[in-house]
Amino acid sequence: MEHTDPVCGMKVVEGKEAAKSEYKGTTYYFCSRGCKVAFEKSPTRFVNEDGSLKEGGQMSMERGH
Repeated sequence: MEHTDPVCGMKVVEGKEAAKSEYKGTTYYFCSRGCKVAFEKSPTRFVNEDGSLKEGGQMSMERGH
């Protein structure tokens, strides 16, 4: 199954993710540990109260992860 990294917006294949984290009962998948760290610092920056991803909430990762 494919998921969207809530921090950078990259597509991440479940089972091949670099990291994952649970927040309010939902598991989020990340392309890198850096994205996971950013998410865990401020999850409400990236997801809504219902667990859906915020539109435009992704960080620019032009400098790499």
